[in-house]
Amino acid sequence: MSLTSSWNQTSVTVFILLGLTRDPKLQILLFVLFLLVYVITLLANIGIILVTRLDVRLQTPMYFFLFHLSIVDICYSSDITPKTLQTLLTEHKTISILGCALQMYFFLCFATIELYLLAVMAYDRYVAICNPLLYPVIMTRGLCIRMLSAVYIIGFCSPLMLAILTFRLSYCRSNVINHFFCDVLPILVLSCSDTFVNDIIVFLFAGFNTITTFMAVLISYTYIISNILKIRSAEGRRKAFNTCASHFTAVLIFYGTVFVTYLQPNSSYSMDQDKIVSVFYTVLIPMINPLIYSLRNKDVKAALIKVLKRKACLKKSGRLVTLPPSIKLDIYAICINHVPGLTAETINSFIGFRHQIIRSLFMGMESYLHVFLVTKDKSTDDLNKLVLLESHSEY
Repeated sequence: MSLTSSWNQTSVTVFILLGLTRDPKLQILLFVLFLLVYVITLLANIGIILVTRLDVRLQTPMYFFLFHLSIVDICYSSDITPKTLQTLLTEHKTISILGCALQMYFFLCFATIELYLLAVMAYDRYVAICNPLLYPVIMTRGLCIRMLSAVYIIGFCSPLMLAILTFRLSYCRSNVINHFFCDVLPILVLSCSDTFVNDIIVFLFAGFNTITTFMAVLISYTYIISNILKIRSAEGRRKAFNTCASHFTAVLIFYGTVFVTYLQPNSSYSMDQDKIVSVFYTVLIPMINPLIYSLRNKDVKAALIKVLKRKACLKKSGRLVTLPPSIKLDIYAICINHVPGLTAETINSFIGFRHQIIRSLFMGMESYLHVFLVTKDKSTDDLNKLVLLESHSEY
């Protein structure tokens, strides 16, 4: 049967997602848990994105890749979780064939991007630890951009054929997907066409991308561990291990779940087991990644604390522009003595306008605000006195 005829014989127009459970009480509990995890995922990853962009000390290749990993995790989670929340809360569990195809394609895209991005981050850690003196020379911004571009190209192009071939099959048996999202294997089970070619492509796609990137990570960490063990100082070894501990933890969690799901024989494949494992790499890992990198990384923790302090100071910006009590202003007398025709009402308006400008600048800009003030004594020396109010990022 040709691909065209198979496509024309497709009788299914929508799929029904069976979800994780049919128990209404358990569905409500899962909805609350999934919603909480999704909110934490968004907040944590957005926090990483903001911190790596705003903090000058985090403008390095490692945090450049971490910035994009957080973006991928947000997209990865947003492709699956909102639809899962809908199926848990409402009776509307259907998804169109086009919607199912798009969900599966973007799921495979972001999963592939994350695999290669973790491999690139492993190479970055290898260069940082094994060639620290050459690190700025090797890991240039141009190389980082080229590697990142290659990661995105591979991620968006490689799953395309798999998605097209999957949805050109004939689905005339059942339209009930025993899963909580449109994954490849649960969809192939529903096809009444021969899926031998698709099974081979799934195995090659998952095998090549997973094993290739995992070998790159494994080789990088083999050299990293070998170099760390050569360090004589125990403190030096501890610091070196801490440098890559966050990334290595994320790698173990992500690759472990992918190996369990896709690189197992069909005879041992269990749909219920697949659903449980899928929760880890589609819902939990996008939340775990930013927590691992923030809790185990001193630079990220310090940057997060600094951003929180900055926000707290901005809320109190009106107090920051208040003059010290020891300095008394006599603007009225000085201005009236030197500017004929100037009234107290005009000066009052000017002072209020001036403070509004200062407050606006302080709220909107991270720069130095120089407010020139004069004291009660009208001598030339006293008129040259000034107060510097500093609003800088270092608190």
